[in-house]
Amino acid sequence: MTAVTTLVLVGARLAVLLLGVTITYYSVAAYRRTGAQYLRSAAIGFAIMTFGVLIEGVLFEVAGFDLEIVHIVESVAIGLGFLVLLVSLRQ
Repeated sequence: MTAVTTLVLVGARLAVLLLGVTITYYSVAAYRRTGAQYLRSAAIGFAIMTFGVLIEGVLFEVAGFDLEIVHIVESVAIGLGFLVLLVSLRQ
């Protein structure tokens, strides 16, 4: 992987991480304001997906894991987050 590709990947991951943290924050704030259980579940789902993005970056950049492995880890986290979101919509 070239230096430019790595920089683009890190930049994209940081942008997604910041968006995920922001969405999670607003979901928690909405839950606290309304007390609606589906908003609590949505906040948890967004937090799981955001954690997946974070852990992918840490495993790749810091721990030196292979890119394929960290994509699998991230995909599992995003899948779990989507599952929680699906459950929140069905409440």
